[in-house]
Amino acid sequence: MRFDGGRSALAYALPKAELHIHVEGTLEPEMMLELAARNGVRLPYDDVAGVRRAYEFSDLQSFLDLYYQGAAVLQTEADFADLVAAYIDRAHADNVRHVELFFDPQTHTDRGVPFSVVVDGLVAGIEAATSRSGMTVDLIMCFLRHLDDAAAMTTLEEALTTGAPIIGVGLDSSELGNPPAKFANVFAAAREAGLRLVAHAGEEGPPQYIWESL
Repeated sequence: MRFDGGRSALAYALPKAELHIHVEGTLEPEMMLELAARNGVRLPYDDVAGVRRAYEFSDLQSFLDLYYQGAAVLQTEADFADLVAAYIDRAHADNVRHVELFFDPQTHTDRGVPFSVVVDGLVAGIEAATSRSGMTVDLIMCFLRHLDDAAAMTTLEEALTTGAPIIGVGLDSSELGNPPAKFANVFAAAREAGLRLVAHAGEEGPPQYIWESL
């Protein structure tokens, strides 16, 4: 049995786990424009079609430019709650049972959004959506590698102080010139705090970055 553009019914029916998804990257064009209007944020796009054309990026950096531009519409707890709930509802429709969800607090705190607004909004949205679906969701907090290790350490300390429901830390953003070794002390502190460790490596950087991550 086949449906929906030729995709198999079996693939939809199988239970799934989503182990690598960045919540900011799930922002759909429609919601991007909706939140921009809600928060008075000007975007260089007139409509959904314009946003979708911008998604035709050519490399990691052009993707990141769009990623951070879209993130600018996220300003309140309600915004983060709406974003994550919309993703969880979509994932549930594909029979996803468990999600390990990455988020980038520095993307928001660097533009004046408090850490608590980000986390409290995500938690509220997760609780609302999972109460409907029965899914389980864990949070993994990523550090932005184009920033320095001191900024990452400050973010880690804030996360530990607030008691946010975070199971691990990761490393993402612009890779070239920002080796994993730059954050060795931060990851050591996260491990000491009982958090699990993951990191992006080898997307644009040399193979040595993968060894450093390991």
